[in-house]
Amino acid sequence: MSSFEWNKIIASVLTATIVAMVAGILSNFVIHPEHLAKLAYTPPGAEGGAPPPTEASSKPAGPPPIGPFMAKADAKHGEQVAKVCEQCHTFQKGGPNKIGPNLFGVVDTENIASVPGYTFSSALSKLKTEKWDPEKLNKWLYGPQQFAPGTKMTFAGLPKEQDRADVIAYLQSLK
Repeated sequence: MSSFEWNKIIASVLTATIVAMVAGILSNFVIHPEHLAKLAYTPPGAEGGAPPPTEASSKPAGPPPIGPFMAKADAKHGEQVAKVCEQCHTFQKGGPNKIGPNLFGVVDTENIASVPGYTFSSALSKLKTEKWDPEKLNKWLYGPQQFAPGTKMTFAGLPKEQDRADVIAYLQSLK
């Protein structure tokens, strides 16, 4: 490219910059902005602002108790909802483990991390002495990472209470 071409490019950039600056200056003469006497929003932690969130308030609340939803749980609907789980889990008796463990008969087993032939994350292995009851399954299905931080399961969770109850009813029916 010749030096004449470079001069035209540089002149265009400078001209555009000058036009933008002049437009900004003229707009301040045409429109007189009024500054607020009181700030519309004060960020947390700033003087007079909302208090900064504490650790307890920054964590999302867990799910409500599943008991009332279990009263009208539908295992057939739970089977349909659980179709999203089939990418990583199997539900047949003696079925193979996939990315996640086989979930046949998982409800009320003696310990959480107890599926034969599957290596659980250390987050779930720490909970070995506990068992999968409906309340624990409710918390797990609501948010696996919230239930056991550091778990291998990346599923975001089921936000609807009735869907979780239906899936738990379906898992209970697998015996």
